[in-house]
Amino acid sequence: MGRLRTALFPVVLLAIVLCPVEAPPALAHPLSFTEVTLTLGADGAFEADLVYDLDALALGAPIDTDDAELVAALERLAPDEIETRLARLRRLFERRVRVRFDGDPARFRVAFPDHGTPRATEADIPTVLGLTARITGTVPEGAATVGFFASRAFGEVHLTIRDPRRGIEARSVLEPGARSDPLDLTTPAAPPSRAGVARDYLRLGFVHIVPDGLDHILFVLGLFLLSAQLRPLVWQVTAFTVAHAVTLTLATLEVVALSSRLVEPLIALSIVYVAVENVLTDRMTRWRAPVVFGFGLLHGLGFAGVLGELGLPEQERLLALVSFNAGIELGQLAVIAGAALACGWFRSAPWYRARLVVPASAGIALVGLVWAVERIFS
Repeated sequence: MGRLRTALFPVVLLAIVLCPVEAPPALAHPLSFTEVTLTLGADGAFEADLVYDLDALALGAPIDTDDAELVAALERLAPDEIETRLARLRRLFERRVRVRFDGDPARFRVAFPDHGTPRATEADIPTVLGLTARITGTVPEGAATVGFFASRAFGEVHLTIRDPRRGIEARSVLEPGARSDPLDLTTPAAPPSRAGVARDYLRLGFVHIVPDGLDHILFVLGLFLLSAQLRPLVWQVTAFTVAHAVTLTLATLEVVALSSRLVEPLIALSIVYVAVENVLTDRMTRWRAPVVFGFGLLHGLGFAGVLGELGLPEQERLLALVSFNAGIELGQLAVIAGAALACGWFRSAPWYRARLVVPASAGIALVGLVWAVERIFS
């Protein structure tokens, strides 16, 4: 029985590695969050733009469904069926989104301003309905607080509330299905606390690795699998960490920039390289650390793209940047710790390389190659 378990273990691990081959979309960092900007107008009206994949929402499809498939599915529908889908989508927003003043939900109207415009059909990733749902309504006279809520259907919410008349702009990150704290509209908003900024961006960095950063997880696993010895792993992880911290910082500060259309395929190819080298050698060559350092520079640019979408608080930019980077490191350490717990008992076994490292690395290389092809031609 013991021999059977040891023989099956690498097969199970390989199956786990291979399962996500078709799951991730072409780009590596499709954040499954909803960006919401709620603006209170001087005319007593409010307007909130919710940025989300409306094509997927209208079809009831998962958010990571291939965009071309969503467009094709919607274009096959008759015009009256499209109108039916839009009406259902409006009702979904009416049921699952709330803008509250003094704790009471306000009535609003729902529109999709990008639908049928070049902003949708001629975007880098074309859509039919666009990405913006706009809700509009009236601010009750004398309202002292405002709050926002979206159901779990919209995932994590990155919320910005603006009141230009009072010079108020407040940002927050809401867990799926959570309400925002009521924002006082009678006085200027207090800046977020340093502890709050550090906590939020630490969590965002960690989540970008575990569970959202599958490509980075596979790269770190590729580093882990090279050798059963600790020293090679330390050298590789150190090189990778220093490199991606450098480019993440420089790109965030707008010192360097590189198109994601180039960065994302190269990140996928970096996974292929590391995994293939694991198959070809059982020890760290003298060029492994410099190569990993170079790949770390690429991954840092990928991290910077995500951080650019999230934005940095004006008054605590450096703290947010450091916290996000620290979150990434914690995520990588969690991946390594999980791999060590799963494989620690087997790393000294004579069959470890042949039965686990080689097939698992081959599986990782295959996944990276599929991603590279998808990203090059998407």
